[in-house]
Amino acid sequence: MIEIRFERPKDIDEVRLLNDKTFGQPVEGRIVDKLRKSCHGILSLVAISNNKIVGHIMFSPVTIKTQEGVIQGMGLAPMAVLPELQNQGIGSQLVKEGLGMINNTECPFVIVLGHEKYYPRFGFQRASKYGLKSQWQGVPDEAFMVMILNDSVMKKVSGIVRYRNEFDEAI
Repeated sequence: MIEIRFERPKDIDEVRLLNDKTFGQPVEGRIVDKLRKSCHGILSLVAISNNKIVGHIMFSPVTIKTQEGVIQGMGLAPMAVLPELQNQGIGSQLVKEGLGMINNTECPFVIVLGHEKYYPRFGFQRASKYGLKSQWQGVPDEAFMVMILNDSVMKKVSGIVRYRNEFDEAI
């Protein structure tokens, strides 16, 4: 039985260790720590099994600069599940719960840079279909995806999607 809940301050060390173990490096854990300190508006959820954090997902603000101004959405990153518990639906539960919460806000879109066979099952599509591109050079088109949550806001929006500066360390 998996419980999904908001991350709490006492979870910080365990979430960092989870990200380090999942990604095999400390970069993602450092990004999460920096976002917690510097970014208003993040959504950070954990998956709990047997009183242990086994999964984590974070959503943070991203922007698209247009002729009319700046449109703010959310970026899904990172998402981590303990390696020994992957492919058991924990990540899917985290994604669905997070997207459900974001869908109940005014957020017009969610971006993800991830596996092209995993994220489409939640409704993500190639961002290029909507004229959206990553700020980073060399990102494969099939890996940069968007979920449009508000068609009327996003109808004529195109441009470069910018993540927060904290993510630059990972690219």
